[in-house]
Amino acid sequence: MALDEPRESDTVHNIDGLTFIMDSAFLEKAKPVKVDFNQFGFAISSSIELGGGSCNSCGSGSSCGS
Repeated sequence: MALDEPRESDTVHNIDGLTFIMDSAFLEKAKPVKVDFNQFGFAISSSIELGGGSCNSCGSGSSCGS
C-alpha cells in the first residue's frame, strides 16, 4: 500500500472515511481483495497466490537453505 492519487485506469472505493485506490485491470485479476486491520497494522489478501521461498515454517531459525 502507498499514498497515491487516482488515475483514469483506477477503481476508487471510499469505505468508513478511507479511500482505497487500485488499478482496475489488476483488481480484476486479484479480486476479491480484503484489507483487515489488526493490532499490528493491517493485512491484505486476494485471490492471487504469491510465490515465495520454500521456507515457510521450516523451523530452521532463519537459516533456510544453508
